[in-house]
Amino acid sequence: MTRFPVTENSRDRKDSGMLRDITLGQYYQADSPIHRMDARVKLIGTLVYIITLFLYKNLTIYLIALLFLGAMVKISKVPLSFILRGIKTIMILLIVGSSLMTLTTTPNQLTDGLESLLGPLKKIKVPVHEISMMMSIALRFIPILLEETDKIMKAQMARGAEFDSGNLIKKVKALVPLLVPLFISAFRRANDLAMAMEARCYQGGEGRTKMKPLKYHKLDFGGFVVLAVYLTAAAVLGKLFPFHLIPLG
Repeated sequence: MTRFPVTENSRDRKDSGMLRDITLGQYYQADSPIHRMDARVKLIGTLVYIITLFLYKNLTIYLIALLFLGAMVKISKVPLSFILRGIKTIMILLIVGSSLMTLTTTPNQLTDGLESLLGPLKKIKVPVHEISMMMSIALRFIPILLEETDKIMKAQMARGAEFDSGNLIKKVKALVPLLVPLFISAFRRANDLAMAMEARCYQGGEGRTKMKPLKYHKLDFGGFVVLAVYLTAAAVLGKLFPFHLIPLG
């Protein structure tokens, strides 16, 4: 059998693969306790987890955070290889923690959870529902826009475009054929989404009811307990074994 050469070189495959493999914003369907947990618990847990990563420069706390994250990934039944795709060279702990939330939470649950947590701001006339909706849509558009970027990059490379050669000015100019169609595509998708919402008589959150109201269950209270144990362990062991990282420079 004759084997034809592959036209796409290894560098192109690497660049496009990294775009396709970013998992932030995607949803991975599975039957796990993390998936069944209330979205508010996952939002609070993710926020607390990120704060602990930025608040302390302690190797002990980082190790505890890594063990905690590994346990959550195992319980979520989301393959670790799926989460780690394309993020080997960036902040793995931070990105994996954020990705785990979106991978185990549907867009509707994420919107409802954000709206519920930001509910007290309604008293000062903050449009909580609209903000929650925009944040949820923005998260879910990340993989769509990355896929669109991947397609545009491949089309431009087929026409001889090079995105990583030359000096800084040439690299910036090379991005113009990529950014222009990407923005046009993003505006078109936004317009289509707005028309679809108007066709369904969407008028914001005032007076809207929910098909599945959020309610805390035993599993959710268990999640809060696990989060409290994590914070206690990080605080206590961080003081007992203060292996502080030495800042560079």
